[in-house]
Amino acid sequence: MALKETIDADIKKAMLAKDKVRLTALRSIKSQILLAETAEGQHGALTPDAELKLLTKAAKQRREAAETYQKQFRSDLEEIELAELAIIEEYLPQQLSEADLVEKLVDIIQRVGATGPSDLGKVMGVAARELAGQADGKVISQTVSNLLNNTNL
Repeated sequence: MALKETIDADIKKAMLAKDKVRLTALRSIKSQILLAETAEGQHGALTPDAELKLLTKAAKQRREAAETYQKQFRSDLEEIELAELAIIEEYLPQQLSEADLVEKLVDIIQRVGATGPSDLGKVMGVAARELAGQADGKVISQTVSNLLNNTNL
């Protein structure tokens, strides 16, 4: 079942349950899907990869908004963003644990033949493709940088 149909079914469930936060988050995702489907150059339904990117972007937006609200001492708005983030994350693949992430990145570093910090771009290109949706880009970048600076691979 495509993401759009899943979201539609979950919107109906949220309406019946009168769950306003879930309903708002799901309607936001549906809106982004519809905008992406009608974007110039797009033909019909989104690919699973495009759906993953859309969800990742939505989660990142909620995370950044929550951080901003936290800095502004607006816990009421922060809670809303975090609740919507939790709902969006239900549709994303399971996030890698730190140990699993390091293990996969060490494997990528060895496959690419990276030897130091100057190879960050090579490693990030492969890591971003292979780990899309499984870990945040900032976390991947920071971990790769730490691994490349530590020559004891």
